[in-house]
Amino acid sequence: MSTQTPTLDNHKAGTPPGDLAIWFFIFAELLAFGIFFLAYAFARAHNVELFNESQQHLNRESGAVNTVVLITSSYFVVRAVAAIREGLSRQCAHWLAGAIGLGGVFLVIKLFEFHAKFSAGISLSTNTFYMFYLSLTIFHFMHVILGMVILAAVMLKARRGGYSAEHHTGVETGASYWHMVDLLWIILFPLVYVIR
Repeated sequence: MSTQTPTLDNHKAGTPPGDLAIWFFIFAELLAFGIFFLAYAFARAHNVELFNESQQHLNRESGAVNTVVLITSSYFVVRAVAAIREGLSRQCAHWLAGAIGLGGVFLVIKLFEFHAKFSAGISLSTNTFYMFYLSLTIFHFMHVILGMVILAAVMLKARRGGYSAEHHTGVETGASYWHMVDLLWIILFPLVYVIR
């Protein structure tokens, strides 16, 4: 009698985790942000004093807290994937709920930051630095919202038992998108808030 391992619908050797379509989307998003980051670096190199002076008015503490929040949320997503690979749907859903909650914390902190800037009369037209700062962070903010929606859909399906140890491509797909959102912030935070 031979024992066979079940055929998995998820991570096959040599392929990225999750659905292949999400990776085309992720690469397109990374390309868009990459162009944005290069434009920021180019503009900064031509106006270092303005960028350094404007950067002084950003709240680095809230940016640092948000970095910890997103890294922790990514850890929760890793735990969710690990749980579903063991067939633990409820644990997977709980970890995803934690990640979504931390995504909400990120958004609230950013909203306070945006409110402070808009209340001070800062807008896209204030100067080149703030044009990039607001464009990049609002664009990323929208990606966090989309990521939370994706994770919520995955969480609800996991809660209903829609995934198993053998079939959980959706969990890995949502996780891949969320890790991209986290990676973008890990680049964005030092680039815009810290590097002088």
